[in-house]
Amino acid sequence: MATIYYENDADMARLEGKKIAVIGYGSQGHAHALNMKDSGQDVRIGLHEGSRSKAKAEADGLRVVSVADAAREADFIMVVIPDPIQGKVYEEQIQPNLEAGNTLMFAHGFNVRYGFIVAPDEVDVSMVAPKAPGHRVREVFVEGSGVPALVAIHQDATGDALANALAYAKAIGSARAGVLETTFAEETETDLFGEQTVLCGGVSELIKAGFEVLVDAGYQPEIAYFECLHELKLIVDLMYEGGLNYMRYSISDTAEWGDYKSGQSIITDETKESMRKILADVQSGAFAEEWMDEYHGGGKVYYERRRSEQNQQLENVGKELRKMMTFLDAKEI
Repeated sequence: MATIYYENDADMARLEGKKIAVIGYGSQGHAHALNMKDSGQDVRIGLHEGSRSKAKAEADGLRVVSVADAAREADFIMVVIPDPIQGKVYEEQIQPNLEAGNTLMFAHGFNVRYGFIVAPDEVDVSMVAPKAPGHRVREVFVEGSGVPALVAIHQDATGDALANALAYAKAIGSARAGVLETTFAEETETDLFGEQTVLCGGVSELIKAGFEVLVDAGYQPEIAYFECLHELKLIVDLMYEGGLNYMRYSISDTAEWGDYKSGQSIITDETKESMRKILADVQSGAFAEEWMDEYHGGGKVYYERRRSEQNQQLENVGKELRKMMTFLDAKEI
């Protein structure tokens, strides 16, 4: 069983008199910074010159400085910029400004796990990773609660790395819900695996396949959209609230029987074998190397695939149907 820490296990007094830098002001960055500010911490935002986030951070009442200045000032440095650029930013602007006893923190273990960032021996390296998008981290905090988080220690130079990380987790509200102890490797590998096989890659391809099968069989694309994409939220919400058992309890007997009868013919042993191959590539670092090569090589395949996916029939049909749904805060990319 996982070790789980709560508010009584964390001492936010460890942050008193400490300067905290949040590098980046995107989804996670803004939530971390604002939650800590509301918790009484001394926070500054580190952004690159010309960042479009500067005005937003300043409007939110936060002080904005360069990444280098933020790292130079701070005792705790939380890096929440995109994975592909972290290594370069770290090498050029953060590492030269680290001091012995500093805490270098991450909300995802990717760059540390795969060796793109290697901290000096005299620096603590830890992770506090809320298990929700940044806007939910902020919303739930404002409501008086918090979202669960993961905590991991990669390097404990001071002997206080875990205690300091738990203090940080408490300051952003996560200790209210529970902070699960893990490792950088476990967090990174399971996160990448989940994204690729289930949450993003798996679900996206399942939706597309179901839609295409119905349309190819002569059914109206609009009906196929409702059955294979729109109604997915209803099912996922039930799972989110009570797991598979609650979902099956809530749907019709016919739907439940269809689940048992047909699910395993869609997700087969061959599918699991493909998942194992994906996991092996994640564990070996092959996926990370491929992604860094693609991104830093200009992202030709990445951007071409994005364009083709955005223009498929499923997306065009959905865009028109969502205009009918006045109850939605419909988004268009």
